Amino acid sequence: MVASAEVSVEEAVRPQATTGKGAVFRVPDPRRATRADWTQLLRFCLVGTSGYIVNLGVFALLVEAAGAHYAPAAVCAFVVAWTNNFVLNRQWTFRRRGLSVPSQALRYLLVSLAALGLNLGLLDLLVRSGLAAIPAQALAVILVTPVSFLLTRRWALV
Repeated sequence: MVASAEVSVEEAVRPQATTGKGAVFRVPDPRRATRADWTQLLRFCLVGTSGYIVNLGVFALLVEAAGAHYAPAAVCAFVVAWTNNFVLNRQWTFRRRGLSVPSQALRYLLVSLAALGLNLGLLDLLVRSGLAAIPAQALAVILVTPVSFLLTRRWALV
């Protein structure tokens, strides 16, 4: 009998020490997700929506009202949205308390910086291909969200 490489959503979110190397990057099997898993995803999306609105609002203000270049505007928007999302995700979405607040903040920041790097790369690519800055930022944020969720759930806020 061959062991399955599939991991349930619940198994995949346990700290790496419990599930073995590479568990953070395993793709979960949505067929095995529990109601609690789907509730958590919904909460993450609601928090993400609030962060998305904050991000785009700050970005639009900086680009349109202040005349800032899109790249630094995206970084500033990220900082404001990051703070919003960390507080809400820590208190409401991922109520785990295995790590101290500073440890969770550092891990969440690392995940968020990785997401920011992906976001900036996509934003630049989209703007250079002719898409206006604000729609390009909106699309880039949406495309980076799944990576951010999995890394946050499995590693940052544990």
